[in-house]
Amino acid sequence: MPDGAVCFTVWAPNARHVRVSIEDGDAAGEHELAPTRIAGEFAATIDDVGAGARYGFLLDNASAPLPDPVSRHQPDGVHGRSRVTDPRAQAWTDAEWRGRSMRELVIYELHVGTFTDAGTFDAAIAQLPALVALGITAIELMPVAQFPGARNWGYDGVQPYAPHDGYGGPDALKRLVDAAHGAGLCVILDVVYNHLGPEGNYLGAYGPYFTDTYRTPWGRAVNYDGPDSDEVRRFVIDNARYWVEEFHMDGLRLDAVHGIFDFGARHLLHELAASVHALSRELGRTVVVIGESDLNDPELLRSREEHGHGLDAQWSDDFHHAVHGALTKETRGYYQDFGSATMIGEALTEPFVYDGRPSLHRKRRHGAPSTGSPRDRFVVCIQNHDQVGNRAIGDRLTTMLSPEQQRLATSLLLLSPYVPMLFMGEEYGEVNPFQYFTSHGDPALAQAVRDGRRREFSAFGWSGDVPDPQADSTFERSKLDRTRAATPSGAAALALHRDLLALRREEPTLVPGAATVNVQHGEPGWILLKRGARVQGMDASRYAESVALFNCTAAPMEIPIDAWTMESRWSLRWSSESPGYGGAHGHAADFGGAQRDREADGPRRLMDAPTAPASRNPACPPWSAALYLAEAAR
Repeated sequence: MPDGAVCFTVWAPNARHVRVSIEDGDAAGEHELAPTRIAGEFAATIDDVGAGARYGFLLDNASAPLPDPVSRHQPDGVHGRSRVTDPRAQAWTDAEWRGRSMRELVIYELHVGTFTDAGTFDAAIAQLPALVALGITAIELMPVAQFPGARNWGYDGVQPYAPHDGYGGPDALKRLVDAAHGAGLCVILDVVYNHLGPEGNYLGAYGPYFTDTYRTPWGRAVNYDGPDSDEVRRFVIDNARYWVEEFHMDGLRLDAVHGIFDFGARHLLHELAASVHALSRELGRTVVVIGESDLNDPELLRSREEHGHGLDAQWSDDFHHAVHGALTKETRGYYQDFGSATMIGEALTEPFVYDGRPSLHRKRRHGAPSTGSPRDRFVVCIQNHDQVGNRAIGDRLTTMLSPEQQRLATSLLLLSPYVPMLFMGEEYGEVNPFQYFTSHGDPALAQAVRDGRRREFSAFGWSGDVPDPQADSTFERSKLDRTRAATPSGAAALALHRDLLALRREEPTLVPGAATVNVQHGEPGWILLKRGARVQGMDASRYAESVALFNCTAAPMEIPIDAWTMESRWSLRWSSESPGYGGAHGHAADFGGAQRDREADGPRRLMDAPTAPASRNPACPPWSAALYLAEAAR
């Protein structure tokens, strides 16, 4: 196509005639679009337009242009004209980048607007080296599609193809992805296909993008299985491919897939995952599709041959709820289904604690068994944007737990057999809250959001003031304060995370999905997590084993060791009670098997931890974790 020529295409079955209104340049004015072979689609190629031109579509006799449904850039906000972009403008330097598999991922979830003081894609680039040094292998961006106003979590986006202009727009997002790949980091993008925001949502004017057949917590459902739904599905699947192909994304996190209503023979998730995986093969790099689901449904992960949807992984909230409930003792809302250390043990055994068992909170049975699904297909956390930000005041675990409990929670996460995810600031014990913020231009909508937040927290027994989502102060107080990382407690938390992530890289039994997993647990609150993996060396293979011990109580206890574990001699590899982390107590130096002096080639400690005398049943300090290693040829 000649330089400066632009092909404008739009699907608008609700219109009989469509014009494109170009605001500036030699092609300024209105131009008629002609119907194409696709029912409801209109297109025209206009010369002398070029990148940077602003435009909008006029439907039938309308006098005010609407933004393009597939706008690549909205420099004037959700109500303004779209801007032509040049997808070839970015000088990519990541030609050798091939991505990472799920088992290699350590995910760091961040909100672009509060991750740095500037709140932009370019500003985030400066923080990438620190994440690499920490041991992170992937950043996950909360949704970046254009949303109303300057600040928002991103789940109110209304232009799914347009990276938010306030963050820097499409070119800046490409620079961030390219820099991340140069640093060895994957980039996963949170995308929202279950709903769109209410303000600036003009899709309904173009065609039947929504349906009244189903209702979601966010309003009308997207039309994935009704009349004229084929083009709606194409709109969404093309969007997923767009982020992978044009922005080089390494993965997509699909928001709340339980809110995607599709009762056709081939579910949207099935089709989307197949299309993205086919594209990844064409591009020669790994691209993962991760679903967030409230259903505890293993069908998401089953292969297409097994009549599943074929996603690569899904979030598993039961782990979070089990850890949070046991350590904070909160029992309102969905936490009433959890609360004991036994539930943590069950969550370490199988990712779906609620696998068809009755749920007190839901007042019905919930979930299905996850048995047989590899552990590297589940993403777990102890904090994320939902579990922090959807609290009344957005408070973090740092402000709810003692330092010992915080270390234990981190240990449970990073020694778990699953793919771990950290929420921004968690690594140094951020105390600033992460609160829900918006900047809607519609006063009635802003008030409805305020009222809805207050109602939402009644189930959790919150009676205090809920921060005003529209207030500037709510957004400002949610920004990270990285000076905390230099305080004694911040440095200790940072060291804990860095050392545990180093352990995950070094010890083969800690690789998700690569080891056998055996979990034992009992009252009043102890957990033993044993793993084994065969490791191929230069000359022969060896069988590596590890045992993680967790005391989830406020009192010291001896953890009973079964006969199978006693076959080997276990030497301390790591302890949450290291003085470098703020600990003051000791774990046993070794236990099990024939006691003997430590040999020079025995397991190397990551740090100097205070140790107690060797014991047959090792004593664990309150709220503590320890990792022991053994090697046995088999």
